[in-house]
Amino acid sequence: MRALLILMLAGVTAAPAAAQTLTLTPLAEARLRYEQVSQTGLPEDADAVTIRLRAGVQAAMGGWSALAEAQGNLAIVGDYDDGLHGPSRRPLVGDPQNIALYRAQLRYKADNLAVTVGRQLIVLDDERFVGAVNFRENGETFDAVRAQMSPIRGVKADVSYAWGVRTVWGIDGKGARPPSIGGNYLLGNLSAATPIGTLTGFAYLVDEDEAAVQGYRLSSQTYGARLAGNRRLAKAAILAWQLSYARQTGYDRNPNHYAADYWLADVKLDLSGPQVGVGYEVLGAGSGAALTSFQTPLATTFKFQGWAGKFLTTPPDGVRDLYADAGYCWAAIGPVKTVALQAIWHRFESDRLVRHYGDEIDLVASGKLGKTTASIRYANYTADRFATDTHKFWLQLDWTI
Repeated sequence: MRALLILMLAGVTAAPAAAQTLTLTPLAEARLRYEQVSQTGLPEDADAVTIRLRAGVQAAMGGWSALAEAQGNLAIVGDYDDGLHGPSRRPLVGDPQNIALYRAQLRYKADNLAVTVGRQLIVLDDERFVGAVNFRENGETFDAVRAQMSPIRGVKADVSYAWGVRTVWGIDGKGARPPSIGGNYLLGNLSAATPIGTLTGFAYLVDEDEAAVQGYRLSSQTYGARLAGNRRLAKAAILAWQLSYARQTGYDRNPNHYAADYWLADVKLDLSGPQVGVGYEVLGAGSGAALTSFQTPLATTFKFQGWAGKFLTTPPDGVRDLYADAGYCWAAIGPVKTVALQAIWHRFESDRLVRHYGDEIDLVASGKLGKTTASIRYANYTADRFATDTHKFWLQLDWTI
């Protein structure tokens, strides 16, 4: 791996120099959010009003660019458990106050090659295995070297080596929720265009160095494939599909010797306004012991298995998620653009022993006015044999420059 990185960087530095114009691009975004959580078993509700600010600048000249961006999160109303200050009478809202360097990277881009070095975002496919966790105020970034190549038309390779992951817990993180998790992360993704969609093979090797984070039990190696495509059935009808399979085993210092499978089948129909979909996702169980089921420690987990967040860590017996969604999207209603309504239903069961965990309903409405996007979300998890009844409500404003 080190030899490969040296060769890539040598190729970059050997690129011909030419007189170029320096371009400076400001980066700025802000988010104001109210999150309310009611959870059975806790005597008080959580009420969190937070504001996230990110600001920075990108300088570009020719194929080269450098970027630096800082972020801060302030709790205007802090009546919630932020995950860092011990037991609480209120539910967890994983947005501790924070101020930190969010991104700092150097990038070179040519026709068929891009190399990025430094603290950066890495988002692969639909973020099921590697993502930015952007819904949380502090997000997730990687200290890494990343190479994106397209050696043949229709074929793309994306390979990253990371030595650290900056977590959502911010600079005050500690113990099992540290500010960063060092280690060796190899993230490989090779995709090719086919007549029925993009076929992607992937390999994700996670070797964590922090013993406080589950005693290395999140170190794993995952290999799999994904097919994603769409086809226009009529002028106002597009059918989209996803199929995915992966197998995961313990890796390096992980004391658990296990093997677990992942499956996904998902179909959506867009009728140029009305939208419906159905899917089935399985994060398989291993032996039934803790952390021997299929885990996704680098994923944007909010996007999957319900917004109530009951399955951020896969239970020992795995989880099967049967879901269906329906919605409607308008290009504009008066001055408000991209107006969308969506409802999602989930039925959760264990993979091992097939027990009913619970059900969840998620609702969202959003629209954009100028540079500001407003959204309202609601999640209602009704427990049967896993976790407890939980209701979550969000009001959110996002602004970008």
